[in-house]
Amino acid sequence: MAHAPSGFEFSVRGDTVEVRHHGRPAATLRNAAARRFLADVEQHDPQHVMARVTGDYKRGNERSGTRRP
Repeated sequence: MAHAPSGFEFSVRGDTVEVRHHGRPAATLRNAAARRFLADVEQHDPQHVMARVTGDYKRGNERSGTRRP
């Protein structure tokens, strides 16, 4: 079972949005992408939206991490 994303935060400066994950820069969005991001954050779970824009989002095709024989 997948865990919900956490540890993301964002800041807005003019027409730029900076997304951080555990304090480290993860993505910078500008202009139209920043506006779409802010609209999505208002309508959906912000942690999921930030995980999606940074590419750190479970797609169901990851391996379990166990070695296979």
